[in-house]
Formats: sequence, structure tokens, C-alpha cells
Amino acid sequence: MKLHYGDLTDASALRKWIDSICPDEVYNLGAQSHVGVSFENPDYTADVVATGALRLLEAVRTHIMTTGRQVKYYQAGSSEMYGATPPPQDESTVFHPRSPYAVSKVAAHWYTVNYREAYGLFACNGILFNHESPRRGENFVTRKITRAVGRIKIGLQKKLFLGNLKASRDWGFAGDYVEAMWLMLQQENPDDYVVATEDSHTVEEFLEEAFGYVNLNWKNHVEIDPRYFRPAEVDNLRGSAAKAKEVLGWAPKVSFKQLVVMMVDSDLEKAKREKVLADNGYIDSHQQP
Repeated sequence: MKLHYGDLTDASALRKWIDSICPDEVYNLGAQSHVGVSFENPDYTADVVATGALRLLEAVRTHIMTTGRQVKYYQAGSSEMYGATPPPQDESTVFHPRSPYAVSKVAAHWYTVNYREAYGLFACNGILFNHESPRRGENFVTRKITRAVGRIKIGLQKKLFLGNLKASRDWGFAGDYVEAMWLMLQQENPDDYVVATEDSHTVEEFLEEAFGYVNLNWKNHVEIDPRYFRPAEVDNLRGSAAKAKEVLGWAPKVSFKQLVVMMVDSDLEKAKREKVLADNGYIDSHQQP
């Protein structure tokens, strides 16, 4: 794998790399993807997530027009686009975004549809519900929880501060969802697909699974911090992946419980390594990530 320096805010760089690499498939997974941060940096979020997708689509279109090559394009959508619309959500569900990030993703979605219809691009939108793994960023609630579980179990941390515990999400394994992305671009015709487990759980349920797995009671360690509540909350996201199952032959392989165990096991090992460093004075044992 070779990495190239680029930026979704730099149209000329995108065009340069598309022309240089000559890809058969382009997957736009780039974004300022944190919902909470998008309220603090709305302009930047819109520039990267919405206009960034437009820049990349245009780079792909002009490359195809100039070279005559066929390039397939995947746009990473988000369940956050549904926002306040009640579940279950599928490809025909009306979008009602509740954050600058979600609004930007809706724009990117329709840019992709427009380029498919106007220019005949093989362009697909994957509306992926929350997909997690041990590689998830530590500022996302799932990883924040499993990271804390490991540190609390090992003795490096005592408290975990969270916001809305009643928010419900359809959590799946990122590895399963990447397979669905790839399958979309292997079809004869481009289309849009919801990718989800069709099963939702609250943040509180995630806490129960994660802390319970290491024989801890989450209520002894979790405190509510008003700073983590958002100006506009999204209460419940649960997808219907019937189309993906029928057309792509896709189905999730990792269950919710298996996902939580996978993430906790990984963060337990990380906490053990941190404990060794802390015991030998290389890091401050009281400093939380």
C-alpha cells in the first residue's frame, strides 16, 4: 500500500492524484466525522464533508472525460442523515439531519446522486449505520467506553464521564461494513444502499455489556457531564438493510456482544501495556486519555 498526501479541501491535489494513480475504484471515506465537533467547527465540517465530496466527484468526472477510463465511485453516507426521522430507516426514508456533520453528509449524498444521473458516473452511496472496531477513535462513545473499561479494570482510571445514555444506535463491526462498500462497486449498476445490523442498543446497554464483561458495575464508575450533551440530539437510529441483503447478498457476521468483547479485549491489552509504563515512571498514571 502506498500513501499519497492529499486534502479534500484542495481540488487541484485531488485531480492530480486521480490522474496519477488512475484508480479503478475510488472510496470517499474522508471527513471531519465527529458529530459533536461539527457543532464547534461547522464551516470546516461543511467544506470537507460536503464540498470535499463534490471536489472528488469532479476530479473523477474530469479524469473519465479526459482519459475515457471507467472509474467507480463510492460515497460514505451516514445514518446521522436520518436524524429525527423515526426508525427503521431505509433507502426511501426522508432525511432529517440534526447536526452540521449530518447536513453535510446529506449534501454529499445528493451530489453523488446528481453526478450519477447527470454524467452517468458509476457512483454509489453507502448509508452506513454506526460501525465500530478496536481502531475506532477514542473520542467516539463506544471506544471511549471500552478504553475506560480497560483502564478502570487495570487500576489506571476511576471515572468515565459521558452525556446522553438513552441515545440508541445500530452498532455493527466495521470489517463487515467495508465488505458491503466493496460489494456495491462490484454490481452491474450503481445504486444506494443502507448497511445496518437492524438491531439497536442504547449507550447504557453498551455500558452494561462492556463493564459486565470484566465483572464491573458501570454505575460505580460513570458520571454524567452536561458538556457532552449536543444542541440537537438524535434519539434512535436503526437501519433496514433488506436491499443490501437481497441485492448484494450481504449480512453482518459480528454480533453486538461479539463487537463489545472484541473492543474491550483490545483495550484491556492496551491498558496492561500502559500499566507497565506507568509503574516504571514513563507516563503519568493519573492522566486520562
